[in-house]
Amino acid sequence: MAPTGDPFPQAAMHWDLDTLYADLTEAKGKPLTPTEKLHLRGLLCGCSPSKIAQTLGKNCKGVETDLCATLYRYVKSLVGKGNEKIYSWRNITSWLEEAGSTSHQAPKSASPKSLNEKFNITNINCESNQITIEVFLQITIPVPSELLRQNPDKSGDNSHKGMEQN
Repeated sequence: MAPTGDPFPQAAMHWDLDTLYADLTEAKGKPLTPTEKLHLRGLLCGCSPSKIAQTLGKNCKGVETDLCATLYRYVKSLVGKGNEKIYSWRNITSWLEEAGSTSHQAPKSASPKSLNEKFNITNINCESNQITIEVFLQITIPVPSELLRQNPDKSGDNSHKGMEQN
């Protein structure tokens, strides 16, 4: 009996599934089926075809056949490896990581949109076939309130403390 809910939720934490589904839809020429998406999430979680089959309550050979006939071909097309042989199901995640656009580089909460940045060019100097650009960069990162409760000495602006002793 197949489990209810998504048996591979970790895939969404480490991969941009919407972009990956869209890219693979383009490679396939039509939208991925729910089964293809489910099998893909299993692969992205590091599950072998037999582990995917076991988790979903399916026949192992059936999942392997489905993967060979569908997802493996789409991924090879997407990453430009159409003529290469897949020696292991692990090739799929490796190739997608190498492609660079599918794996999250940082958690969404740490994206530049959540930072307040100040950037100013303070000086540009050209000498001896070199250009020197001096910049001022200030990045303000919000600190979670639970971290401040754990370290009350670190809250507030303490940047002046080291200068008072001079």
